[in-house]
Amino acid sequence: MEPVNQHRTDDSADSAIVGLLTECQLPLRLYIRALLPGDPAAGDVIQQANAKIWEKRGDFEPGTHFKAWAMAIARFEVLNHRKRQARDARLHFSSELEETVAAELAEVNDDLAERQAALRECMQSLKPASRELLMRRYASQQPLAEFASQVGRSVGGVKVTLHRLRTALAECIERRLVATGETE
Repeated sequence: MEPVNQHRTDDSADSAIVGLLTECQLPLRLYIRALLPGDPAAGDVIQQANAKIWEKRGDFEPGTHFKAWAMAIARFEVLNHRKRQARDARLHFSSELEETVAAELAEVNDDLAERQAALRECMQSLKPASRELLMRRYASQQPLAEFASQVGRSVGGVKVTLHRLRTALAECIERRLVATGETE
């Protein structure tokens, strides 16, 4: 059984540590937040640092600079947090998954290439005036009203014409892909 005096000494030492820790809370928080700017986990790291300081309170030598000692512990907690982040950020995929993803991407790229080829063919099948209207509209960065004025048509007329042309192109592309067996 511990002597009563030693227990009181531990209580008074703990009280002193609580006082010192309370005094350096704001600088400690600012320090950790400066080391982890914008990191939503900074609050958790502050709590971990406080817990570690309390856990190591027996290592603190009275008469030395408590704030510097606490900041050193906080710095190590920040470093540990960064290590955990780096470790968690690395995703490890099986080679089977990597092969599956690569095959899917290759298939998607093939589909896109076939759709682009069908679009080119369908664009060529349009009347030259319709093709030019589409090309000018999609190359233009101006608002539709300015574009309509430039081509000498009403905004409503341009909208209807563009809608019909896009619909005709979409149908043409689907027909070509079906004919080549490229759609599901």
